[in-house]
Amino acid sequence: MIYNIVVYLIQPLVWIRLLWRSRQAPAYRRSWPERYGFCRDKVKPGCIMLHSVSVGETLAAVPLVRALRNRYPLLPITVTTMTPTGLERVQSAFGNDIHHVYLPYDLPGAMSRFLDRVTPKLVIIMETELWPNLIKALHRRNIPLVVANARLSARSSAGYKIFRRFVADMMRRITLIAAQNEEDGARFLAIGLKKNQLAVIGNLKFDISVTPDLAAKALTMRHQWAARRPVWIATSTHEGEEKILLQAHRQLIKNYPALLFILVPRHPERFPAAEAMTIKAGFNYIMRSSGEIPTTSTQVVVGDTMGELMLLYGIADLAFVGGSLVAHGGHNPLEAAAHAIPVLMGPHTLNFQDICSKLNKAGGLITVTDVPSLVNAISTMLTDENNRLYYGYHAVEFLNKNQGALHRLLSLLEPYLPQRS
Repeated sequence: MIYNIVVYLIQPLVWIRLLWRSRQAPAYRRSWPERYGFCRDKVKPGCIMLHSVSVGETLAAVPLVRALRNRYPLLPITVTTMTPTGLERVQSAFGNDIHHVYLPYDLPGAMSRFLDRVTPKLVIIMETELWPNLIKALHRRNIPLVVANARLSARSSAGYKIFRRFVADMMRRITLIAAQNEEDGARFLAIGLKKNQLAVIGNLKFDISVTPDLAAKALTMRHQWAARRPVWIATSTHEGEEKILLQAHRQLIKNYPALLFILVPRHPERFPAAEAMTIKAGFNYIMRSSGEIPTTSTQVVVGDTMGELMLLYGIADLAFVGGSLVAHGGHNPLEAAAHAIPVLMGPHTLNFQDICSKLNKAGGLITVTDVPSLVNAISTMLTDENNRLYYGYHAVEFLNKNQGALHRLLSLLEPYLPQRS
């Protein structure tokens, strides 16, 4: 009851936030009805519904969605997200093959309207999204709920313990939590989950691979773009990072004049800012969306397209993963590792702390802190091919050794889905 009162009371603040964000991303304005359970598009009933709140979780869910489509081709799949960027990631990965709607805010009426329209056969929530009214509504309808790739930080666990009874009541309504590791599993047990509701499967983010088709496209693109040029890429960059990266590139081309730099901001609304900074820095550049092929005089390509990150990694010799030189917690280094290239990151890797620490120990990741250390690390890789290959080999080896979570999760989902023919 108290939870619902609070959720209703904060709605004016939610509207203000949506309006504010819609100044840069107008798509936020168009999604208001769906955020209160009024789905405008037709949703096929009896679907598998998968929810991922962030872009990172959406990307981690891509192999799972593909595997579910292959195993259960007759079952429709609906993916829900909370942001327009999440929607764009879903559309770029699956086109019109997967239906997308925004998950409503966790209001009792909104959730009831939503579930009456969607009527899922199974709901899968990625990682950490625990919404009490959604969980309660699913339990009342006898719809199985699986939290996949689940993680729970020590800080979040401590916060949940303050509301022990409320959280324990929520936990008992969850069908299964598939945790990333034993530590996460223990924290879920500590806040009220029962042992028979828990499985430890590993991390789905490791279950990515470079398909033969993607590798062929990347090879063709490399020949077109930079057959005889070294290439480095910086992805998922945030405000404050592009300036550092462009300064580093300015220093690097003094010794490596043929070096090509691909700059990919994290959020689409920052593409114009990245272009403006590139112009201000005085580089000869092109925008990826223009469809132009870099000439020998092109120094920077601004990656302003969606859904091409894995392809762009495939033409690079080494990668910097953003959100890590500024305090954003870093982004996923495993997509770069899948291409067997060295991974560089800043010191701010809280979002992927365990993965980054282990990847560093495995010899696949280098930590940089500023322009000089970035220039030094990249120069070393460009000068010493054996060193570059060493880091790339250990990066992909680390990835391969930790795969298998997807297979384990699919086995756990089988009892809640129709038997395969």
